[in-house]
Amino acid sequence: MAVQDLTADMLTRIRNAVRNREKSVVVISNKLNRGVALVLKDEGYISDFENVADGRQGIIRISLKYGTRGENIINEIRRISKNGCRTYSSVGELPRPLQGLGISIVSTSRGIMSDRMAREMRVGGEVVATVC
Repeated sequence: MAVQDLTADMLTRIRNAVRNREKSVVVISNKLNRGVALVLKDEGYISDFENVADGRQGIIRISLKYGTRGENIINEIRRISKNGCRTYSSVGELPRPLQGLGISIVSTSRGIMSDRMAREMRVGGEVVATVC
């Protein structure tokens, strides 16, 4: 069966891999997924990611990160804006997961960034996902 929402599939694969204590996970590559992976790396939720050419669309290999005692860094990762119901927020209404301890990933006119960066740059946009 064909995957319709590649970003939701990526977040589900990460959620399942963290639950199963995997070291890495492979997801289908597209521009939005690469941007989400970059934000997760910059915010410290994953250790690294790499783009791998497979002769088709390409894949992203994400190296997951755990705490010093093996605790999960990513406790919850959720898709907010879906194909059937897009969710947009202005800069003043961007969600703050866990009162600022988590992040929201926002697709803006200046690229994909965390809610903190969007507030600094004073831009709103489509809320793609939240990570706690």
